[in-house]
Amino acid sequence: MKQDWVSRFSDNVKDFEGYSIGKLFKMMDDDPEIISLAGGLPSPEMFTTDEIRLASKRNLTDNAEKIMQYSPTRGEKTLIEAVIQFLEKDNVRVSEENVVITSSGQQGLDLTGRLFLNPGDAIIIDRPTFAGAIVAFQMERPEFVGVTMEQDGSNIDGFKEKIEGLKRQNRKPKFIYVVPDFQNPTGITMSLKKREALLELSYQYDIPIIEDSPYRHLRYYGETTPSIFSLDQEMGGSNVIGLYTFSKLFCPGMRVGFNIGPKDVIELMTNIKEGSVLTTPKYNQDMCTAFLTEMDTEPYFKKCRAYYREKLQLFLDTMADHFPDGDGFSWTQPEGGLFLWVTVPEKIDTLQLFHEAIKFKVAFVPGNAFFAENHEKNHMRINFSYPSKEQLTEAVKRLSVCIQDHGRVK
Repeated sequence: MKQDWVSRFSDNVKDFEGYSIGKLFKMMDDDPEIISLAGGLPSPEMFTTDEIRLASKRNLTDNAEKIMQYSPTRGEKTLIEAVIQFLEKDNVRVSEENVVITSSGQQGLDLTGRLFLNPGDAIIIDRPTFAGAIVAFQMERPEFVGVTMEQDGSNIDGFKEKIEGLKRQNRKPKFIYVVPDFQNPTGITMSLKKREALLELSYQYDIPIIEDSPYRHLRYYGETTPSIFSLDQEMGGSNVIGLYTFSKLFCPGMRVGFNIGPKDVIELMTNIKEGSVLTTPKYNQDMCTAFLTEMDTEPYFKKCRAYYREKLQLFLDTMADHFPDGDGFSWTQPEGGLFLWVTVPEKIDTLQLFHEAIKFKVAFVPGNAFFAENHEKNHMRINFSYPSKEQLTEAVKRLSVCIQDHGRVK
């Protein structure tokens, strides 16, 4: 008898479509000629291969029996201590009880959604926002309440208007989710004024802030802006939960990150982690510990910033020289991070354009993936960190020709 599995799926996942960006990547796997501007991949040239090879050899020689065992659910004590010292350099002061190690930043998002959200709960987000956060929170079936971003970050007045609207319905958002530094997908950085205003909004309405910080150390221009978490601490508050990952700091293959927040939050996140992955691989944690404690990280970050700055500037210069101009075409000018956001005329659906671009041997991420509701179809996310300089120049030229050809067909 053929089993009807679909009818047995839970309400939470029976209509869940997963991560749409990952499905697009499959279309590029079999064609090495495609220049991908799609993934958020750091450049392999920035990987600390030699240092980690030495650390790995030493650990496998001295601690093989421990590396191959289970480790504490909260995380290895040595890594937690290294994270605490690392955060102090950014004026964030936490204790062991305020840190849980996660198996990637994506798990940090998943733990957040599982901890706070019931079906139908409202959360405030930017439009657009990180697609990985959308897909993580979707598992709990919340209501996404989006507000269009501005050039200097989240629209705080728009957030307040949405909160007031929910208040009139006797509802309150569970949290506000933001990526304030070099946001994925736009590359926009939230101004200090807006960070302070967002905190005031959080205090006024008693709504937590989820601050996602994957790219904070990748600033190429301008001055570093204090994190919302540190500003909250200065005010004596405890309204912010910080999400971090080693994927952009160190390397994505380790799949290690960490969440910070109030003791009660971290304790329950640890319990939820215990019920899913149980522990984060000890070997991976030890490699991250070695990265933080055995390397001089500031010269390393300086090297990364110089490398990516040069790529970003080349990309922006090439866009200015070759990309279509005129009404409807624009792109952000990031001060750091790995992405920029391109807007094209509304008549162009970038999901359709993506399939055309594949024929021109170039790829990007269509912008609709970054909207949780009221999708906009005339945007694309561009990654400049992974391709070589020669590939970046060629990719812009191919994409420009593709758009012009698409326009003629239309």
